Amino acid sequence: MTQLPLRAQLASALGRTAATLSRATGRGDGSVIGGRVGLALEPDLLRKLAQDRKLALVSATNGKTTTTRLITSALQELGDVATNAFGANMPAGHVSALSSAKHAPYGVLEVDEKYLPEVIDTTGAGVIVMMNLSRDQMDRAGEIWLLAQKWRRALAGRPAHVIANADDPLVAWGASTAASVTWVSVGQPWKEDSWCCPECGGPLDRKGMDYTPPGTAAPAAVSGPVPGTASGAVSGALVSRSAENDWACRECTFRRPEPTWSLDDDAVIDPRGQRWVLDIQLPGRANRSNAVIALATAETFGLPVQRALPRLREVTSVAGRYTTVQRDGRHARLLLAKNPAGWLEAFDVLDRSLPVILSVNAQGPDGRDTSWLWDVDYRVLRGRPVYVTGERKLDLALRLDVAGVPFQLTGSFAEALAAQPPGKVDVIANYTAFQQIRSEFGRAV
Repeated sequence: MTQLPLRAQLASALGRTAATLSRATGRGDGSVIGGRVGLALEPDLLRKLAQDRKLALVSATNGKTTTTRLITSALQELGDVATNAFGANMPAGHVSALSSAKHAPYGVLEVDEKYLPEVIDTTGAGVIVMMNLSRDQMDRAGEIWLLAQKWRRALAGRPAHVIANADDPLVAWGASTAASVTWVSVGQPWKEDSWCCPECGGPLDRKGMDYTPPGTAAPAAVSGPVPGTASGAVSGALVSRSAENDWACRECTFRRPEPTWSLDDDAVIDPRGQRWVLDIQLPGRANRSNAVIALATAETFGLPVQRALPRLREVTSVAGRYTTVQRDGRHARLLLAKNPAGWLEAFDVLDRSLPVILSVNAQGPDGRDTSWLWDVDYRVLRGRPVYVTGERKLDLALRLDVAGVPFQLTGSFAEALAAQPPGKVDVIANYTAFQQIRSEFGRAV
């Protein structure tokens, strides 16, 4: 790699020192403060740190931290990889990540969806991964159609190669100006933000994954009983209405691009038509989708599936997600859900035989507006013990009451956990609530 100019070297070194001091004093993992110090001393530090690296940027509303981790694990087969493993996904976090691995020839950076155009411009990254767009932090984030439009403009005229989810119409529209795109089909269970064509505003005809609450009839296109349920009924399961996830606008020519990679139940089908069983340790359909995206990205770097897939199978948790923590004989599995689409994926992972603790805050990183709770179908939680906590527990309690879900209100997560009998329990929390729980257990990773 090219030697950094003296000013950039000094800024990078002082940033790393600030990060180390932050960790030593227990103020955090240092992934933000280190970058802020570096950028204060050298505003162009990110550009200088990114040059001469083979760099991938990963952006989405949901799943970008996990997918970043999976891609990083795969590319470690090729050499050292710089990455923002703890999710500091704005420029300060990117500076910290690249500075802390200054000699790594590869970089995989999670990027906040609002910052993606800026980071593309600054880093000149050769690979851009675009996964999904849905409503999130409604009091802070702009309309997601505007985000897709910004992605579209940022990619126009650039030589970068894009890995994009063909099943999300907003992502497909945002990626359609790129010079080169690998289209991947991994489904889009949450459709409520993309029923209209982003090209002309007309209605979209959609197929594919839908969520059916327990006790309701399965969609007519599903043939035969769903495994593990009575014939004709679905118990909170994700079911496929067709062999593909097609969509098309009724009023213009905009339609789903033809994918070359696809998720097929528990396997990935590569561009050569070969089927590879994923067999990853991370639970749920969403993580199988993330794995397909990661494998497509790895191949863009010249790493074939047979070398990348074993690396993906080694990942067991991501920044605390899916980790099981223990206290007094109780084993709590931690699941993160920040928005309606994320709660839908968390419900898919739940063990339906276990009690569940729900914790919701509304701090700055969560978004102050909790009205999104009304977009989540909580009826899937009926029939199991439900415990509610968090700073906005009353908001969540009202939503559950309207959904007809019995629950027990608790004053804290510790109280909710203590109310469980010894054994397993699932925990779903939004962002700051999740981080508070992690802190109680030493920020388990």
